[in-house]
Amino acid sequence: MYNKAEARQRIVIAMIEVYREKGLDFTMDDIAKHLSMSKKTIYKLFNDKEEIFLAVLDHVFARIKEAEREVVADESLGTVEKLIKLLSAMPLSMEDIDFSKLYPLKTKYPRVYDQICLRLESDWDDTVELLEKGIKEGVFRPVSIPIFKMAYSASLERLLEIQGGKA
Repeated sequence: MYNKAEARQRIVIAMIEVYREKGLDFTMDDIAKHLSMSKKTIYKLFNDKEEIFLAVLDHVFARIKEAEREVVADESLGTVEKLIKLLSAMPLSMEDIDFSKLYPLKTKYPRVYDQICLRLESDWDDTVELLEKGIKEGVFRPVSIPIFKMAYSASLERLLEIQGGKA
C-alpha cells in the first residue's frame, strides 16, 4: 500500500515537471508515465487536472512563504535587501518554469488562474512591515501601501499576460 500524502506530493512534483516540458498540453497519461504510476491511482487521489493544479499552487505558495520567512529572519540583510529578496521570493522548484505558460490558465482553468491572482494579492504582512520600517529608517520614500500592493500585483499579472503572448 502507498502513503496517500506522499503519493499526492509525488503527483504534484511530477505535474510541475511535466508542465515545465509541455505547458497546458500535458495529459494525465504524461503524469502517470512520468511517475511509472497508473492513471487510476492518480484519479484515486485527485478528481481531475484542476484539482492537481490547485494542489500545485498550495505547494508552490508554501515554498514561497518558506523562502520569505528565511529572508525576514536573515539578520545579515538590511531593510532594502530584505525587501528586494522578499518581493522576488521564488522557490527553487519554480525557477525554470516558463511563466508564459501560466497565462493560458486564465481561459482553460479560470479557477486556477483566479487562485494565483488571489494568492499574489494576499498575505502581505512581512512586505508591509518592511516597507513601513524602510520608510521610518528613511531608506524608502513614503508610499501608499495599498497602491504599492495593487501596482505590484497588477505588474505580476501583466507580466503573465505579456509572456503569455497576450500583450
